[in-house]
Amino acid sequence: MSEKVLIVDDDQSFCEMIQADLRRHGIEAVWRTSADDALALITDTDDFGLILVDLIMPELNGIDLCARVVANRPDVPVVAVTAFGSLEMAINAIRAGVHDFVTKPIDLELMRLRVRHALKHRALQQELKALHAVQGQSVHFERLLGTSAAMKRLYEQLARAAETDATVLIAGESGTGKELVARALHKRGTRCGGPFVAINCPALPETLLESELFGHAKGAFTDARASRKGIFLQAHGGTVFLDEIGDLPRALQPKLLRTLEERVVRPVGGDTEIPFDARVVAATNRDLESAVDEGRFREDLFFRVNVIQIEVPPLRERRRDILMLAQHFVERFSQQAGKEVNGFTEGFGEKLMDYAWPGNVRELRNAIERAVALTRFDKLIVEDLPERIRAYRRTHLVLTGDDPTELVPLEEVERHYITHVLNAVNDNKTLAARTLGLDRKTLYRKLERYGVLKLE
Repeated sequence: MSEKVLIVDDDQSFCEMIQADLRRHGIEAVWRTSADDALALITDTDDFGLILVDLIMPELNGIDLCARVVANRPDVPVVAVTAFGSLEMAINAIRAGVHDFVTKPIDLELMRLRVRHALKHRALQQELKALHAVQGQSVHFERLLGTSAAMKRLYEQLARAAETDATVLIAGESGTGKELVARALHKRGTRCGGPFVAINCPALPETLLESELFGHAKGAFTDARASRKGIFLQAHGGTVFLDEIGDLPRALQPKLLRTLEERVVRPVGGDTEIPFDARVVAATNRDLESAVDEGRFREDLFFRVNVIQIEVPPLRERRRDILMLAQHFVERFSQQAGKEVNGFTEGFGEKLMDYAWPGNVRELRNAIERAVALTRFDKLIVEDLPERIRAYRRTHLVLTGDDPTELVPLEEVERHYITHVLNAVNDNKTLAARTLGLDRKTLYRKLERYGVLKLE
């Protein structure tokens, strides 16, 4: 989707000023000084993401131009510029389909904010339309959903790993869906006809965890009235999933290592080793290499489970999947609740796209389940979201991910970081320059260019 802005104003110097400011901040812009020329350009090209229109112009006025643009290109938002704010003019502009207003004299920072908001609004509309376009297409791998580049890479890794019987370590933040990835690997593998047996390592006390993993013999401990198979034997012919293996107690790690190396288990209290045949998949939300360095996780066990490593991307790195996942959860939970909720408003979608999702897909699922349960309408609205999501304001730049609409120019990253360093050193320019590896003159030039220079 284009982010090119068309500026329409009969004042050429004003057009050039706005164009220069937008370009400085990474937004491409062109201008025309007559409504007729602008209409011809809009007709001949299809790559404008926004039109900035002066409402007071000779010949065809701005309101009539807005109406014609909206009639022919309803997907392109129009932001009106005027020096004469009147209620009647505002009403007429709204009736013509204007998305937003800025007033002269122009506050450039406010103008950029309105432009970016309108561009983001259009991007959201396109995303919502895309939800319908991809219905029925292959946008999933088993129960995993997503069309982002990050998810496509994950699907490719899973397809290759499924062809082998090698041990797999699934790494990713909490809430990213690591167990779903493990189940997808099992379903696509050669052992799909066998059982999938999962255990959450930190969920059980050490003594009980050992029994669950390896089984126990009759009389091995109090209440062991009968022998019991551990999960490795239960998963014979299928897959064992060791969730959060990074939290496995240090005392059990040597026994697990021998089990994986020899493909045999010795039940607690038993005196014989029993062979098993199951694929092993482990998962962790911890940095296991750091845990090895700190002595919390055995290096030899790390190498044994890390034969093939698969990284599950956090939700912030697959932002174009957010609305698709949200719609999927709306359909699931509305069916479970017996409610006719068929989607969400644009404002609801904007809040979803703005939020950082520290809890990843699990947090998104819970937010949609709550919204469906509480809503009184057939579409979810902003008020149905938890307060933390409604009130969220992004305070950082997106430096990862594959969505071009989320990325920013290098100059903006530099400005943001220089401002951050200045705040951290209480505006001490000498210390800031030293921290940034610049001399003071260079720092001052950058501060002047970015408009953040403060008087000492």
